[in-house]
Amino acid sequence: MPSISPSDLSPFLTLARHRSFRRAADEIGCTPSALSHAIKALEGRLDLRLFNRTTRSVALTEAGERLLARIAPAFRDIEDALDDLNNLRGTPVGRLRINAARTSSKMVLLPLVARFLEIHPRVSIEITVENDLVDMVSEGFDAGVRFGEVIAQDMIAVPIGPRQRTAIVAAPALFERYPRPTAPEHLKALPCIGLRFGSGRLYEWEFERGGMEVAVEVNGPLVVGDQDMMVDAALLGTGVAYAFEDQVSPYIEEKRLVRVLEDWCPYYGGFYLYYPSRRQMPAVLRAFVDFMKASAPGQ
Repeated sequence: MPSISPSDLSPFLTLARHRSFRRAADEIGCTPSALSHAIKALEGRLDLRLFNRTTRSVALTEAGERLLARIAPAFRDIEDALDDLNNLRGTPVGRLRINAARTSSKMVLLPLVARFLEIHPRVSIEITVENDLVDMVSEGFDAGVRFGEVIAQDMIAVPIGPRQRTAIVAAPALFERYPRPTAPEHLKALPCIGLRFGSGRLYEWEFERGGMEVAVEVNGPLVVGDQDMMVDAALLGTGVAYAFEDQVSPYIEEKRLVRVLEDWCPYYGGFYLYYPSRRQMPAVLRAFVDFMKASAPGQ
């Protein structure tokens, strides 16, 4: 078999992580066509197909899965060794890739990232917004931001914001046509804006009062896949929305939205930065985690 260098395997690893020629090519800094030629050349030298390609998807073959399982740890060790040199510079240098839900990005993450980048101008950060949970390691992310209760147990989590409380809101005009609910089950008679996750599951609105928990399956004229869109639709008078206080408090103060069922709205633990436990944390991630810890509530 012809000799193959580590540089020949780097495009394979990038494509295996993204499962998309366009995204992988963007990271490498080449065209999808050039990346495709590089992968074909590697497959030709190995005399094995590493990816199954269709017009809609890219998937590893059995040979590709085996190769990825063997070389990915070695490349991580090389990355760790090179990144360890960052500690000698005294200042973080490099790039971080963070996966976060849209709501957490706007409410908590982006303001903190802006402050971090002011302090560390030699760091770049890429935020990918996805409301659904992803396999952070296989997708090549350094960290993620989500609610504490949805973070996998094998992750290290750092709180980065205060506790969050839900809020049930609607435009004032809506309650000129419908009675204001005084109990969660009254929502079933109101036009509510549904929230559907990427998995296809329709979210049941959660309430709690005096230790009693209630989940309500609401109905209405509109279902969206994003909480910010729920708020926008409520502002247009489309229906009742389930949001967070920090999202809607300005609209409540401006009397563009009216809040109901406040005594049924529970608090949540808030947003967390989470990252996988690794033998050696990259210096740039360590600096970011330390910054987040210092910025956490109560610090």
